[in-house]
Amino acid sequence: MSDPVFLEFGARPQESVQLYRPGAPTEYPADVAERLAADASELVARYPESRSALLPLLHLVQSEDGYVTPAGVEFCARTLGLTAAEVVSVATFYSMYRRGPTGEYLVGVCTTTLCAVLGGDAILASLCDHLGISPGGTTDDGRITVERIECNAACDYAPVVMVNWEFFDDQTTASARELVDALRAGRAPSPTRGAPLGTFRETARLLAGFDDTRPGAVSASGAGGAPTMAGLRAAREAEGGAPS
Repeated sequence: MSDPVFLEFGARPQESVQLYRPGAPTEYPADVAERLAADASELVARYPESRSALLPLLHLVQSEDGYVTPAGVEFCARTLGLTAAEVVSVATFYSMYRRGPTGEYLVGVCTTTLCAVLGGDAILASLCDHLGISPGGTTDDGRITVERIECNAACDYAPVVMVNWEFFDDQTTASARELVDALRAGRAPSPTRGAPLGTFRETARLLAGFDDTRPGAVSASGAGGAPTMAGLRAAREAEGGAPS
């Protein structure tokens, strides 16, 4: 008989399941609430059912606070006619909604199979050692949060590091350290592909659905390159060819 296999369910050890934490705002000042209400009105108007705007609104309040706070939960609930429990159940389901204060740059290291095999785990360990934090932690200056992330469909450029959801491909422990050092020094490097880097809060506002007005940002290419097509070429050269 083979040895038993034990599975652990629930939050990861470094992941808080609580949105309510000491110091988190529980309501917005009147001027902030008014500004957010105007933005929310624009987002809600895009949907036939108001509750369908919950995901964009969560990004909106995250762009205000840097994570989903009790104030953000109550704002979303009040705006959409939902209960706080309904908002929290969605905010805690998706990993892009942060449950605690997040640095100016969220550095995600992919450690899913291919990235892990090619060095993702080593990169994560190296960054945490270099910055003096654990996975999920934030540097004392508030500039960098480092976390382990799941596959981002960039296996052709593994191992991949993402900064505020922009790609930095073909990373090594050395290049990843250089990347976070530049971010901490205020020199945001250009992603391998895609739009120029913004701060975490700026990126959250874009994810809410507002236009990116930075010069050249929209036209920046996010397409794959030669490695992306390598598998297709190999399949076509193989006996039987690639499926059409």
